[in-house]
Amino acid sequence: MQRTLRLLAIVAGLCVTTEAFAQKYPVRPVKIMVGFSAGGPVDVVARIVADRLSNKLGQAFVVENRAGANGMIAAEGVARAEGDGYTMLACNSSTITLNKTLFKDIRYDPEKDFATLTTVVSAPLVLVVNPENSKTANINTVADLVAAAKAAPGALAYGLGGNGNLAHLAMELLSERAGVKMIHVPYRGGAASEVGILAQEVLAVFDPLSAVPLVKAGKLRALAVSSAERLPALPDVPTVAEAGYPGFDISFWVGFFMPKATPAPTLEMLHREIVAAANDPLLRERLETQGVVSVLSSADYAAKIAKEIKELAEVVAAANIKAE
Repeated sequence: MQRTLRLLAIVAGLCVTTEAFAQKYPVRPVKIMVGFSAGGPVDVVARIVADRLSNKLGQAFVVENRAGANGMIAAEGVARAEGDGYTMLACNSSTITLNKTLFKDIRYDPEKDFATLTTVVSAPLVLVVNPENSKTANINTVADLVAAAKAAPGALAYGLGGNGNLAHLAMELLSERAGVKMIHVPYRGGAASEVGILAQEVLAVFDPLSAVPLVKAGKLRALAVSSAERLPALPDVPTVAEAGYPGFDISFWVGFFMPKATPAPTLEMLHREIVAAANDPLLRERLETQGVVSVLSSADYAAKIAKEIKELAEVVAAANIKAE
């Protein structure tokens, strides 16, 4: 009887301790590690969220940039950190869904080493052609592009800001689904590939959201967006799925993670506060400069990651894509 009472007292004590931890957290600054340089999409989103968390939770949430290796340096640091709630990771989709497939020396497991919080923004890619280029002047739809590629196998060149990024995989997936072969022309960054299509060096590009003003100005023609839903900024442009390729869904997202051992009450609090930040009208306007605001439950986020890792690994293998 006494042993039972002691066990009950221990359990009750643990519950009180967990509750007290959740109520007191945070009691010191929290570090948000970003694997990319200041001023980029991940950094901008991280700082917007950090300011909100600092104001709401009464402790500083400090962004620390550890750029390099497509986000792997920061991700590894968080994966190895104590699960005490004081180290967070802000990263893009590539760090989680692509690095495991592309790099042999990766030292973290994106599905086993992190606790998911939520995505905050999601930025689809925009498939564009140059209407002033005589070779693409009559290409108005994805079907037109595919027909042109089939008419001249291996002759249609598309531009990308690098090798093995999401834009590359998106075009390879479309090519595989459509049964066509196009030439990959890598540029040093997305801005350079955008210059390439405007200069008529390549015929098509899966561009980031920076293409939207050029589309609205008539400098580029949008054929489709890569996400499952249409882009609010281009409501008349169909998705690739709507254009005849069901299930096509590739987007560049920015989200947050904690070390796997982080206590559940802390994860729940942070998830709630980050979602509240994303839904705040003033912050939402700032976040929308980086993409479409998109939040998920922790479980849905984990499921999304598992699905994307599997799908993108299949594209990498089929196209024999190698990291630069």
